[in-house]
Amino acid sequence: MKPKSPNESPSDLRPEYEFDFSKATRGRYAKRLKTEGSNLVLVDPELAKSFPDSASVNAALRSVIKFAQISAGLTKHSSGRATKRRTA
Repeated sequence: MKPKSPNESPSDLRPEYEFDFSKATRGRYAKRLKTEGSNLVLVDPELAKSFPDSASVNAALRSVIKFAQISAGLTKHSSGRATKRRTA
């Protein structure tokens, strides 16, 4: 790749990089991202090595949720209410 000279003009760009930004809006999605948030989650590098793609991450998270729901159900009474003891 040849080094760029400091006096190159924007017209020296390759055709695939030329775009008319005259009607662009700065920060178009910034407000929505601020209120709704983003669906991106940063995973620690050592965890990312265990998951080759997003499908495997989703499968693992679904398993964790299912396990949590099952284990929460095991700690509740079958009727969902506390029972009174009979005194004789």
